[in-house]
Amino acid sequence: MAKTTNKTVFYCKNCGAESPKWVGRCPACGEWNTYIEEPVAPKSQRSTKYGADGTQREAARPVKISQIKAEELPRIKLPSGELNRVLGGGLVPGSIVLIGGEPGIGKSTLVLQNVLRIRSRRVLYVSGEESAQQLRMRADRIAGSQMDCECYLLCETSLENIFASIRADRPDLIIVDSIQTIASDELESAAGTVSQVRECAAAFQRYAKETATPVILIGHINKEGSIAGPKVLEHIVDAVLQFEGDRNYMYRILRSIKNRFGNTSEIGIYEMKEDGLREVTNPSEMLLSQTDEPLSGTTIGVTIDGTRPFLIEVQALVSTAAYGTAQRSVTGFDQRRMNMLLAVL
Repeated sequence: MAKTTNKTVFYCKNCGAESPKWVGRCPACGEWNTYIEEPVAPKSQRSTKYGADGTQREAARPVKISQIKAEELPRIKLPSGELNRVLGGGLVPGSIVLIGGEPGIGKSTLVLQNVLRIRSRRVLYVSGEESAQQLRMRADRIAGSQMDCECYLLCETSLENIFASIRADRPDLIIVDSIQTIASDELESAAGTVSQVRECAAAFQRYAKETATPVILIGHINKEGSIAGPKVLEHIVDAVLQFEGDRNYMYRILRSIKNRFGNTSEIGIYEMKEDGLREVTNPSEMLLSQTDEPLSGTTIGVTIDGTRPFLIEVQALVSTAAYGTAQRSVTGFDQRRMNMLLAVL
């Protein structure tokens, strides 16, 4: 009997390009030392012959663009107004959204807090990191006794088992927490590798487009601050949201890096509290010192981010210099821009 050998392929962690051998510089994206070796299995024919509902799918045929009916699909409004603002007005049916951020920043809290307040839609929350008991404890802390919602939990990491449950329940919204923990049985590599993240994300993308079901993916970030996995993951999804903030402060900023259905300059601001995230509808409250007394060296400026104006407090401190040339330093502002403004003044 002939001995079967496992085939290995080298993948670029940055762009997902393949190569039969290791190369120092990726010819696709130009990055150095990004190729890693992973075992691959023969690809199943199921993903190409069968659709999201499990029935056999016919080959797509080209259609004249003028014959396509352009229908304006109504967006799905989420309970969080700040999240709707960053998304461009709500979730678009059939869209796939990726939310990334540092560990413990509040990604899962943000998503779970929204789905627990949705009353008219069936939501499937797929968790590959936490157990059902842990999620129930977090839900009790966020929503308390007000959990009259159609939210179902599925603690599973197998892609095939997840889609079996999806085909049986037909949810209106799918949450995957997180995409790096999901693995397909068709691939021999471990969960979180380049091939697994790419194939699992592509499977959810196919289902979202075929059934017009929105999918929200929660993703990890690496030590460089970018979303873990291949760069092709950000190309697959329709929107990439970054949830960021300082651990020493309770304020969080939701920023849009990519959005095919909205403006990328909009930001959402939240405050982390014991019972979840509170929306900051007036961002000036965190940028101004709450005092009625006049302070020397303090002024208020106005700037616009997206469609909202922000009031920003600027403080200046002057002290006597012990040497001839005065030293000018700045915090929270570009040093060269400050020097240019001072030269103009």
